[in-house]
Amino acid sequence: MMTQLPELFKNINTGVYIIGVSDGGHHHAFTAAWVMQVSFNPPLLAISINPHNYSYQLLQAGGICTVNVLGQEQLAIAGHFGRNDIADKMAGFVWQQDCTGAPILATGLAYFDCRISHYADAGDHKIAICEVLAANKLRDGKPMLYVQTGEMDGSSQLYAKD
Repeated sequence: MMTQLPELFKNINTGVYIIGVSDGGHHHAFTAAWVMQVSFNPPLLAISINPHNYSYQLLQAGGICTVNVLGQEQLAIAGHFGRNDIADKMAGFVWQQDCTGAPILATGLAYFDCRISHYADAGDHKIAICEVLAANKLRDGKPMLYVQTGEMDGSSQLYAKD
């Protein structure tokens, strides 16, 4: 009865974010939809990340990241940072920094600048629990929702077949 699982998961309202990571010398970014607030005090976010991606190596080495909120009109940016076949994903975009030094996408709606608190295993992904050290609104707009991305991420092919 789980043949519709990929479509049904899209009904869980999640946003679309660009996660900026750094080890102090190298910067990288990736698209994520599995991000949520998990605590008020201290302010914590949880990010799901594939441990086989280059970004995870930088995240572990540097222990810092940013969560950059995308606007509804930024589907092309979400697609760009969701790809793994681009040599320099950071080129052509304006980046800034706050207290941690992790890359902030200057054209996003808002950002959260974070330090990693700890990790947890979650199936084929890792959950990074991130303490928010700084945050700011960059511009007005409506946040992009995961359901608005369609099959951009190819996720329907990743579910186990019945």
